Amino acid sequence: MYFWNTVCSKFNYKYEQMKHFLIILALVFTGFISAQEINWMSLEEAVALQKKTPKKIMMDVYTSWCGPCKLLDKNTFHNKDVVAYVNKNYYAVKFNGEGNEDINFNGKEFKNDGYDPALAKRRNSVHDLTRYFGVNAYPTIVFIDEAGGFIFPLRGYKQPQQLELYLKMFKNDDHKDMKTQEDFNAYYKAFKPEFVQE
Repeated sequence: MYFWNTVCSKFNYKYEQMKHFLIILALVFTGFISAQEINWMSLEEAVALQKKTPKKIMMDVYTSWCGPCKLLDKNTFHNKDVVAYVNKNYYAVKFNGEGNEDINFNGKEFKNDGYDPALAKRRNSVHDLTRYFGVNAYPTIVFIDEAGGFIFPLRGYKQPQQLELYLKMFKNDDHKDMKTQEDFNAYYKAFKPEFVQE
């Protein structure tokens, strides 16, 4: 009996050590995962932050029913290089292109008067802000400059290295030197991606 109690006692001790180790591991892993997320905010929050610390805005225009939007979120917006670069250099906004929130931007009120709550998970009426930015496909990433001016709508699903080109081009204002398609083609050809494809 003494032998059995000793074995059980040692097993319980090892079990408790393992349990504490797993709890610590889970906390570290959870911290690692949360550190790999873009700091999303509303457009109004981003504009308010721009007034204190000027940065461009990267706005993900998505819908709840859009498959490529979900892939962009899962594969590209969770890539560690994309997350780090966006969080450092941009204010990131997520905007439902067919949602029902009222938004004030550049002194104008934008709504979705045709929004139908019964269609919340399916195609719905297009939001006025979506039209304002000329978005006609989902996903579209809209880039906005430090003064609230429209830069460019990047349409469709992009892998991390594809998005990297635009993130760096707009952040550095390289697009301002491009007057023709040939200028962009030369920039594209010379661009050396650094983001890791995960």
